[in-house]
Amino acid sequence: MLYDAYEMQRSLLAGASTLANIGAGWMQNPANPFAYSHMGPIVASALDVFAHASASRGKPDFGFETVMVQGKTVPVVEEVVLRKPFGQLKRFRREGIEGGPRLLIVAPMSGHYATLLRGTVERMLPGHDVYITDWRDAKLVPTDAGRFDLDDYIDYLIAFLEAIGPGAHMLAVCQPSVPCYAAAAIMSENKHPCRPKTLTMMGGPIDTRAAPTAVNTLATQRPHAWFQSNVIATVPYTYPGAGRAVYPGFLQLAGFMTMNLGNHVISHWEMFKHLVDGDGESADATKDFYAEYRSVCDMTAEFYLQTIDVVFQRHSLPKGEMMHRGRRVDPAAITDIGILAIEGERDDISGIGQTKAALDISTSLPEELKHYHMAPGVGHYGIFNGSKWRERIAPVVERWIATHGN
Repeated sequence: MLYDAYEMQRSLLAGASTLANIGAGWMQNPANPFAYSHMGPIVASALDVFAHASASRGKPDFGFETVMVQGKTVPVVEEVVLRKPFGQLKRFRREGIEGGPRLLIVAPMSGHYATLLRGTVERMLPGHDVYITDWRDAKLVPTDAGRFDLDDYIDYLIAFLEAIGPGAHMLAVCQPSVPCYAAAAIMSENKHPCRPKTLTMMGGPIDTRAAPTAVNTLATQRPHAWFQSNVIATVPYTYPGAGRAVYPGFLQLAGFMTMNLGNHVISHWEMFKHLVDGDGESADATKDFYAEYRSVCDMTAEFYLQTIDVVFQRHSLPKGEMMHRGRRVDPAAITDIGILAIEGERDDISGIGQTKAALDISTSLPEELKHYHMAPGVGHYGIFNGSKWRERIAPVVERWIATHGN
């Protein structure tokens, strides 16, 4: 019923968005006398903001066509290296450029598409052979493809690293820090030749007992059964994954929007004022952010519930109790992977100390293979996107990869 109600609301809003968009265009049309009045730009701007806020969103494109490499414009081609039911390994091949550190960027499976990391990819692309985990929207995966849980996520990461080959580097943004660390530990214990040379984790919930945030509190103040009863829905018959149990992306988005509702209201008010003032460039920047932010996808119920249990409620990894396919994930197995932990001072999703915990539990890793970086004045989103990421954080990642590339 929850999903059906959402679909009905989405259909109604899609129609309203179209009408509002048409109305905004008419209010700005030179042939309309009202466009020259004092109220014309105000009404047009209000309709524009509403149209944008209520529009339906699909999966965005990365949209990379070229990249500057050493002052030279180079075409970029997106390639699917390995395709699996719940996600694919995508490569951004720089035509004519050979070599360079191979970097696997692991995108969160947390209600958004991998394109949320467009800025991360764009910044690393000039100097690296970049790959990314392109997770699928669970509502589009037919039920005959089977289940997908945290164990499967780890298996996918191992398979992706195998497809890339020995000597690759891995960068985890937020949620995948735990499965990335687990994959690194499992591959290290197996002496797997494709284990990553370095593992960088940014704003990840390795140990959520350190500086708990509102997100952590939400996950711990209710019993596991509450999540199963209240946030899991069934995919409607209109989608290929009809009948699959999922945690809907629209619920995840609603939670994040509510948590910072004041900031989002201010952002839309600023967008409205920019439109009224004719500052289209500033308004477009806000539109671009929210177009990406509101593009959400579902995750399987089993992955979501297992993550709540293992990561946020039982803290299995830092306690040394995390299991994968019946086998304990041993942090002490990591002995030769350079681990970089990055945190934002103002991160309200993963508090300070949660990612740094990865260095503490890596008891067999030499100190010269551990590094911690705290980014002053940076929030969660700013760790991997925006000017602070490009100018202050990415250089730290690049130096770490370069130092431990051999």
